[in-house]
Amino acid sequence: MRQQRHPSITVDVGFELLVFAPVFQTKDAWKFPGGLSDPGENIGATAVREVLEETGVRSEFKSLLSIRQQHDHPGAFAMSDMYIICRLRPLSYHIDFCTRECLRCEWLALGELARTDRTTPITSRVARLLLHGLERGFGEIDLAMEELPAVYSGAFYQLYLRPLKG
Repeated sequence: MRQQRHPSITVDVGFELLVFAPVFQTKDAWKFPGGLSDPGENIGATAVREVLEETGVRSEFKSLLSIRQQHDHPGAFAMSDMYIICRLRPLSYHIDFCTRECLRCEWLALGELARTDRTTPITSRVARLLLHGLERGFGEIDLAMEELPAVYSGAFYQLYLRPLKG
């Protein structure tokens, strides 16, 4: 059984992003690859796994970019939905997408994704956020992950935050 966390993935490669048009969607629009976390799976590991499963592109986790919370989401099994958008670095560029989940998949110019009406509001908003990161540095937009010891003996947790300057 999978958790209700729905990471969405952004893979940056210079000025291009990996996007796909899902099979099961009410609007014909580009969106980021993504899916549900497995029990006990960290956000970054989910992002990397889902991008590989849906697009065939290998990647590594870099940061969290944003979180959307939505109540009464039709695909969230009567629970509140957390949609987490990550920034990944590609380790491969060849696309071999899953035809059960994707109608099409491609590397799309970031500026085009920010301007097109063939996307969802959250996708175009994150594309604009990434343009800001490219212009001013990702330190302006990233929420970095830091692993810290928990109060329970031998346990650790991941804290996502914007690092302090200086």
